[in-house]
Amino acid sequence: MPIVIPKELPAFDVLSKEKVFVMPKTRAISQDIRPINVAIVNLMPTKIDTETQIMRLLGNTSLQVNVTLVNMDSYISKNTPQSHLQKFYKVFDEIKDLYFDGMIITGAPVETMDFDKVAYWKELTEIMAWSNTHVTSTVHICWGAQAGLYYHYGIGKVALSSKLFGIYEVRAEDKYDALLKGMNDKMYIPMSRHTSIDEEKLRAESRLKVLASGKDCGIAIIKSVDNKQFFLTGHSEYDRTTLKKEYLRDLEKGLTIEKPVNYFEDDGLYNIDLSWRSTAYLLFNNWLNYYVYQVTPYEFNDAKK
Repeated sequence: MPIVIPKELPAFDVLSKEKVFVMPKTRAISQDIRPINVAIVNLMPTKIDTETQIMRLLGNTSLQVNVTLVNMDSYISKNTPQSHLQKFYKVFDEIKDLYFDGMIITGAPVETMDFDKVAYWKELTEIMAWSNTHVTSTVHICWGAQAGLYYHYGIGKVALSSKLFGIYEVRAEDKYDALLKGMNDKMYIPMSRHTSIDEEKLRAESRLKVLASGKDCGIAIIKSVDNKQFFLTGHSEYDRTTLKKEYLRDLEKGLTIEKPVNYFEDDGLYNIDLSWRSTAYLLFNNWLNYYVYQVTPYEFNDAKK
């Protein structure tokens, strides 16, 4: 089934060429089907790239998915044209009276800052509080995962001695959880961060469950025991060249940065093994199927009245 997005959105042409089933809203309204409504709170500076990456994963499902893009009203993006944001995005005030089957909160390049120093922290906490009553299940990605763990459970982050950067092997701690259904014993996830979560405090929190972790990257996938919150400490949504772009960007800035580990297949910068793709598709497909579609009432709005 398709993912429903505006035909003018850059992701529409990109995904169409990749044979991802995308559908414009004009056609979707003629479909006699209960769609899944998903909000994407996009905090990444490269918003257009991130839109495409996440929509690519949401489009690999048997469900019809309607997407609402959300950005921060309290912060002006410097890397995405305002015309794009005004045309395709909504702010929280425009969606706060709606109900969503699922929500995704992306990462953001603010991980070394204290949470309350982030310009849009107050607005983001309002969204996270609202999600408790207006969203069936929420996925938090990278810094979004750190923010969600801190806001909902008071679990802080810790600085790493060097950037965790590359593709990391993880293994299931609960191989029978539905989120990991169909996964290989070894899973691979891109990581790109300078901080980690307080793992000791996280494992002591009875409301949370660790689903997967890696020897070199630590805890990778967490969920709340009520299945309403999922936390991914990596970037499974990244496409083939995202880490390469980040590496070259940091080099250009004169930053000290090592090549991403387990990423380039040789000493050059061209051969990249997309070893995390199947894990990424299964994570989002399983989340939509088992933790969103199968547990959301047919008429979510009526159920909440």
